[in-house]
Amino acid sequence: MEFLSNLDGNLLLWLQEYIRQEWMHGFWKAVTSLGDSGIFWIALSFLLLIPKPTRRIGITALAALVIGALITNVALKHLIARTRPYEVIHGLTLLIEKQSDYSFPSGHTCASFAAAGVYWRMMPKKYSVPLLILAVLVAFSRLYVGVHYPSDVLGGLLVGLFAAWAAWHMQKILAEKADKTR
Repeated sequence: MEFLSNLDGNLLLWLQEYIRQEWMHGFWKAVTSLGDSGIFWIALSFLLLIPKPTRRIGITALAALVIGALITNVALKHLIARTRPYEVIHGLTLLIEKQSDYSFPSGHTCASFAAAGVYWRMMPKKYSVPLLILAVLVAFSRLYVGVHYPSDVLGGLLVGLFAAWAAWHMQKILAEKADKTR
């Protein structure tokens, strides 16, 4: 476990030393803010509820966001209670305000991959690929601004993809049941 903690910390310090550039700070702060409370993904999913052809996608994405939030924010963050990296890694510079919750797993990453995972499964690739790229950018931004360890982001990604799969699978079962009753 100590090896993983050291690797996580060293990766963040390496990123700060070799990847961070002052001229990029504004971009990465803006990208990370898109994941705040999952608001971008929630808003997009609600917009998808409006046209009937995309309604199922919006409902499924919202379900994935709820599943991901319950696993991440209600269960895992409190069970694991991992301290944020900027509180324990000497020399790590925080680029945004301190976060009010625990570090593992990344909620921003979870929400991003929960929604993007549904979009990937249910939308044409010309729309879902840019959204998946945005999810990757949000995940990386959490490392860039110094609020998560790489393993936090990986954990959020896995929970988010699981939430997307679970929501997609549930909507598929419900759709099949609805088809049988017609």
